[in-house]
Amino acid sequence: MDFAKHVRDSVDIVRIVGEYVRLKKAGTRFSGLCPFHTEKTPSFSVNPDFRIFICFGCGEKGDVFTFLMKIEGLTFPEALRAVAERSGIPMPERRQVRDANADLREALLAMHQIAGEVFQANLRSGAGADARAYLNKRGLNPSQTEEFSLGFSDRNGQDLTRRLQKQFPPEQLLVSGLVSKRDDGSAFDRFRGRLMFPIHNESGKIIAFGGRALQEGDQPKYLNSAATEIYDKSHVLYNLHRAKQEIRKRESAVLVEGYMDVIGVYAAGVRNVVASCGTALTAQQVQAIRRHSDHLVVNFDPDTAGAEATDKYLQMILDQGMSVRVLELEGDLDPDEYIKKHGAQHYEEKLRKAPGYFIWMADRARKKFEMATTEGRMQGFEYLLPAIKRISDKIERAAVADEVASYLGLERGLVLDEFRRSAVQRQALPSRPAEPQIPRQERILLRSILGDRELRDILVPALKTSTAVKNFAVQPILTIVCALHDAEPDFSYVDVEGRLDDRGKHMLAAAVLGDHADERLSAEHAVAYLKVLENDDKQIKMTELRAQIREAERQGRVEVAFRVMEELNRLQRG
Repeated sequence: MDFAKHVRDSVDIVRIVGEYVRLKKAGTRFSGLCPFHTEKTPSFSVNPDFRIFICFGCGEKGDVFTFLMKIEGLTFPEALRAVAERSGIPMPERRQVRDANADLREALLAMHQIAGEVFQANLRSGAGADARAYLNKRGLNPSQTEEFSLGFSDRNGQDLTRRLQKQFPPEQLLVSGLVSKRDDGSAFDRFRGRLMFPIHNESGKIIAFGGRALQEGDQPKYLNSAATEIYDKSHVLYNLHRAKQEIRKRESAVLVEGYMDVIGVYAAGVRNVVASCGTALTAQQVQAIRRHSDHLVVNFDPDTAGAEATDKYLQMILDQGMSVRVLELEGDLDPDEYIKKHGAQHYEEKLRKAPGYFIWMADRARKKFEMATTEGRMQGFEYLLPAIKRISDKIERAAVADEVASYLGLERGLVLDEFRRSAVQRQALPSRPAEPQIPRQERILLRSILGDRELRDILVPALKTSTAVKNFAVQPILTIVCALHDAEPDFSYVDVEGRLDDRGKHMLAAAVLGDHADERLSAEHAVAYLKVLENDDKQIKMTELRAQIREAERQGRVEVAFRVMEELNRLQRG
């Protein structure tokens, strides 16, 4: 058995996938919302018996390695290493054949880990006095600074570069995002004299940094890592690796703007808080949150830029199928400042009472239009109508329209008339592809063979000699199963799938992982099933003999007809 197969067969795929997707047990399977496309009804399934995942909505499927490759953008060697490390399985000695891309990513992760250690050591040293003073002024104590691994980049611009040059070649340094190059070819630290915020991937490894200027003349105020092989800012959320368990526990996430906002809110006990990494909020970041909860509270800064950001991003969040509420803090305070002034308990109370998106929009309409008149109230409703119409679910759309109308003080009849008049025909969502028509007994047979080694040893030898199998819908799959059993009896679902064409893969998934996937044969039923197969074989053989008798009689070959008839009689007596 090769090492990859050993790892795949040893790990709990439900545990690994469950770190990224909320899964609920459904019989012997686990289901949840697909992390690879937007959906409201779960079509994503993880089957621990076959060690695979599949989405019947978008078609994504594979094993634990495929999942990590898709969700984190890893190469296969990286996914293999990640699964092995998480499961405590020692990696074998490196092979002679190298994967250049995997080697680069491994080097980048190592460089960022070293950089994090260097920055933290700097913060604790005499050179970090100004940075420590700033953190103290912002109300952060040493334990909070340590928890978030905050650091300081030395002003001389050489310490980190010299440290990395001892271990890594120049070409890797220049694509790390940590080192820059002067016109004369000399290298220097990209981050200099800044308070450093390490940015982690969802597995908790440092992949980038955000650096805040501490001197007024230093621009920009925040300098963030450029894109690298391990970092794409549009896909990463600051603090998600810490917050994801609490997001699931509270069934809600809090989205703020900046690093310090996250730290302040987190330190106050609200640990389901995340932020975008110095970039405009993206659909991919929203999807990353949604893998852990459908509910989100947006708490951006109250300044003009924050208000514009809130307005811009909310509809995108709704389009991703999330339920969103909006928290606006009075006093022109950002979340961190608000907590410092009013306390964590008051902030949590504000979070609980944050209005839903459409009520928040209705409050804006109240300020914009004259609510004392029916005409003004209708104008307010029309202001909200485009957003309401974008709700995909018809019942939810009607409920929101009714709630908003009541909040604005409009008569139900007027609202319904306006809603009907302005409603547009929504484009139907694409339907799932039709499932192949596979008889129930054949589905159960396949599940039993692939899911139980003992039953496989009982059934496969009989299938190889059965003439009835040639009439099965799943006959091409069973042919591969029999061939694999001869070569290596301990094969898996993935081994079978890898030898099928697209049609065969679709049929295999439908048979083994579709509805009623928990139905299996017992050992007793397997023996009974073999008798059914034997009887089917007998009936097929008798039909063939009768056809031979008729053909011999038609040709006048009496001796042949009698000889075949004797064989038929023996078969019938048996």
